[in-house]
Amino acid sequence: MVQIIYCYDAYCGWCYGFSKVITRIAEEYSDQLEFEVFSGGMILPEQPRHFAPMAKYIQGAYKRVEELTGAKFGEDFLWHVFHPDETDWYPSSEMPAIALCIFKEYQPERAVEMAADLQYALNYEGRDLTDKEAYRHLLPKYNIPEDEFYTKLKSEAYKQKAYYEFALVKQLRVTGSPAVFLQVSASKFYLLAQGFTDYDTLKQRLENALAEVKTQ
Repeated sequence: MVQIIYCYDAYCGWCYGFSKVITRIAEEYSDQLEFEVFSGGMILPEQPRHFAPMAKYIQGAYKRVEELTGAKFGEDFLWHVFHPDETDWYPSSEMPAIALCIFKEYQPERAVEMAADLQYALNYEGRDLTDKEAYRHLLPKYNIPEDEFYTKLKSEAYKQKAYYEFALVKQLRVTGSPAVFLQVSASKFYLLAQGFTDYDTLKQRLENALAEVKTQ
């Protein structure tokens, strides 16, 4: 089983910038490779923490992401970034990770697209991913029944699936997101990207790894 594993987090700005790269790779190699997406659990506070400290960091960092990746952050997201004393956000990676686990169950082959949609919902549309309503607009796109989705969103079983993914990402020793691996066996992985990587570089690394696999 040869597959691409994409480790991301819904709240990772560099992953948002990387969305177009990994989406393009997934489209291009969809007939050759399977693609799996794991959430990394970047923000998991024991007690909810207000967005303000993160917002102040993003005020200086988002332009760098835009310049390097070409991605654009939306005005509705940036309102929260530049109004840290007024925003009511308490970010957590848990709910978007659970949501992705549910989405993947219905259309696993579209996992990369789903992750990109979650990031667009946050970083462009300014949706609060800790609010269960933030996902409703995506359900028709993936043919997911609302009742089923919202029942699963609050179930312990899907929470456990999300935390299992967080553990897998730790096992892969991911120290920075986004990260991309080519898995060629149960124990053999090629690290193709750690941190933002442009399309040409990622494609070349993937081609090199695939060529090496063929010679073995």
